[in-house]
Amino acid sequence: MNGGRRREASIAHVDLDAMFAAVEQRDKVSLRGRPVIVGGVAGRGVVATASYEARQYGARSAMPTAEARRRCPSGTAFLAPRFSAYRKTSEVVMAVLAEVSPLIEQVSIDEAYVDLAAAGRHDLSVAGVTALAEQVRSTIAAATGGVTASIGVGTSKLVAKIGSDLHKPNGLTVVAPGDEQALLRPLPVTRLQGVGPATAERLRRAGLHTIGDLARVDPADLIDWFGQAHGASLHRLARARDDRTVVGEREAKSVSAEETFDVDLTDRARLNTEIDLLATRVGGRLRAGGLSARTVTIKVRHHDFTTITRSATRAQPTDDPRLVAQFARRLLSDIDTSAGIRLLGVGATTLADFVQDDLFGSTTAEPEPLEPSPAVVERPAAALDWRPGQDVRHDDHGPGWVWGSGRGRVTIRFEGPGTPPGPVRTFPVDDPALHPADPPDWL
Repeated sequence: MNGGRRREASIAHVDLDAMFAAVEQRDKVSLRGRPVIVGGVAGRGVVATASYEARQYGARSAMPTAEARRRCPSGTAFLAPRFSAYRKTSEVVMAVLAEVSPLIEQVSIDEAYVDLAAAGRHDLSVAGVTALAEQVRSTIAAATGGVTASIGVGTSKLVAKIGSDLHKPNGLTVVAPGDEQALLRPLPVTRLQGVGPATAERLRRAGLHTIGDLARVDPADLIDWFGQAHGASLHRLARARDDRTVVGEREAKSVSAEETFDVDLTDRARLNTEIDLLATRVGGRLRAGGLSARTVTIKVRHHDFTTITRSATRAQPTDDPRLVAQFARRLLSDIDTSAGIRLLGVGATTLADFVQDDLFGSTTAEPEPLEPSPAVVERPAAALDWRPGQDVRHDDHGPGWVWGSGRGRVTIRFEGPGTPPGPVRTFPVDDPALHPADPPDWL
C-alpha cells in the first residue's frame, strides 16, 4: 500500500513563502533583504507574517507584535497588512495554477492543492512531476515579481502538504509512491494535521514524539485517549493513509474582518468609524470573490475578554459595504460599550454568488446615512493615523508608502517595485496633496 489510493505522485501543494512579507519587499524596494513584520502594529497587535530575515531573530506568525519588536533589530519594518495587494498577487498565482490543471482547491490566500492527474496531459512519473513543479515555481516567481513558492508533490494531500513545508523557502519535495512512511517517520508529531498543543502534550507524556512513534501505537489506545473520530484520524495519518480528494471551487461560508485595539474603546463615534472601515474590507472581499451576503454579524470582545456576537438578516443579499455597515451599526447600538471594547469584528454569512438588492424594501427602515460613506472615503478619518506600509500618492512627488506617522505628521518613502530606493519626506497628516492609493503594479 503506497499510503494513499493513488499510484502516482499527482497531488501538489503550492504554498507561497511568507507571502505578506514577500509582497511588501517586492513593492517596497528599500525593504528587500531586511526584516519585515506584517500584522497588527499597535500594542496588542499580532504578527501575521514575518519575513525570513525577521525569523532569524525568532519572530514568527501569531507572536504578539510587542514581542517581535523586542526580538528584532533596529531598522525592522513593522507594517499594517495591505490585503488588496495580497489578493491581487494571489489571483495571479491561481491563474498560473489554472493553466496546469482544471482542478484546484484554494485553501487560503497563499496556498492551494493542484490535482495534476486531472489535466490528463502531464507525465506523472517522479521525473515528470519534478520537472513540472520546477516549471510552476519558476512561472510563479516571474508572474508575481519575485514572490516564491514552495511545492510538495505526493500521492495524497497529507504528503503534499508536509512536503511543501520541508524545504522552505523556494523549495521542492517530490515524494515517490511507496516512500510516504519513510518521509513521515522521523518528523515530529506536530507536522500532522490535527495535532495541536493539547494533543502534542498528551502524546509527549506517553513518550510519543515522532510520527513513527505514533504509527506504532495500537489504534484502540488512540481512540481511548482522543475519542473515536480524532483517535482514528491520527492512526490513519501516522500511517500516511489519506484518501481526501482535491475539491475545486470550495464554498466560502463567511467573510469577515476584525480589529484589536491598543486601547479599549468606549467612544461611539470612534466605534462607528471602525465599523465603517471593517465593513469596507468585508464588502471588498465579497466583491473580489463575486459573492453577496444576507446575514451581517458583529463580534465584540470586552476589556475582560468576554465575547459576544449579534446578527441580522436582510431580505436580499448584498455586497454593498454601506449596507453591511448600516446593519453592523444597528447591531452595535444595542450593546453596552461603556466598559471598553478590546476587539471589534464585522462578518457576512449566508453567502450567494449574486446580488439582488431590493432598493425599495430590503430593510425594515430607511437606510441610516453613513458619514463618511465607506465606499467613498478618500483619506483616513481625522482620529486615525495613516497606517505604516499604506500605499499613497502625492500630487507633487508621486507614488510611495507610509513609513510612519505621529504628532500630526506623516512620513512617506517615495519608491515602488521598479524604482531604486527612494527619498523620504514628511508632511502634515492632513496635507491635501497626499492621497491613499491602490497597490502598485510590479511588472
